[in-house]
Amino acid sequence: MPFSIAHFTSWLPKLTANAAIDIAIVAFLIYQLIAVVRGTRAAHVLAGIGVLLLVYAFAAWAGLELLRSILSTVVPYTAIALIVLFQAELRRTLAQIGRRHWLGFGGQLQRRDSTEDLLLALSRLSQQHVGALIVLERDMGLRTFIESGVALNANLSRDLLLSIFQPGGALHDGAVIVHGDRVAAAACFLPLSMNPVIARKLGTRHRAAIGITEDADCLALVASEETGRISVAAFGELETDVTLERVEERIAKHFSKKRREERPGILAHPPATGSAAGDSQQDSDWKRAAP
Repeated sequence: MPFSIAHFTSWLPKLTANAAIDIAIVAFLIYQLIAVVRGTRAAHVLAGIGVLLLVYAFAAWAGLELLRSILSTVVPYTAIALIVLFQAELRRTLAQIGRRHWLGFGGQLQRRDSTEDLLLALSRLSQQHVGALIVLERDMGLRTFIESGVALNANLSRDLLLSIFQPGGALHDGAVIVHGDRVAAAACFLPLSMNPVIARKLGTRHRAAIGITEDADCLALVASEETGRISVAAFGELETDVTLERVEERIAKHFSKKRREERPGILAHPPATGSAAGDSQQDSDWKRAAP
């Protein structure tokens, strides 16, 4: 009997348009699941569940009724256990789905031009090696974290930010949350990223910046107390050792504001140290140069 590909594949179901769409959607969901749990403790939990499923299949095949009955008793509670174990990952995944602008819906936060005050404050904090964490709210509200701190509801300004992060001050520890052009609260507690790789390399302030951007679509600005370097976090990713020009670019891109063509007074590489008088003069020169 001659070999025929059609005869060999005759037992396969016919691939229709609906079946192709079904396969594509399932593949996409599996990919998203792997992307969410990769590098987290959820990956180890899923591996353990996979081992239990293999043991159950082996017990059913080998006729080990006692083992099979024990595992089958546990199965009805698996869904509840997964929700409890993966609550952080599920919350982050749903937040990522919700913050996508499907079919053009979902506007972005329109911020007034308060970038200059932020850059001036970051420049001074970086030069003086003062630790700071500033979170810029976008579409997703941060009310839960705002309520964990001290409510201010004050106009955003360079002097206010420098006063808040003054070492030894009552509001120095914690994060500042900015809503539009107003400082909503200070000394706020933020969730820390549980990524084991990040936990070994970064400090608490940077882990908090990554953690809050994993749960919301905000932008986090960090000034390191040890090195004076500035970092920017968004969507769970951290960009370290950035210039003020790069910070302005990230803010404009994150909030979809048209970036200015040129700002010659920006300090591309702020000095690590400097006197108070020198810092004040540099800030003044930069602000005058801004259009």
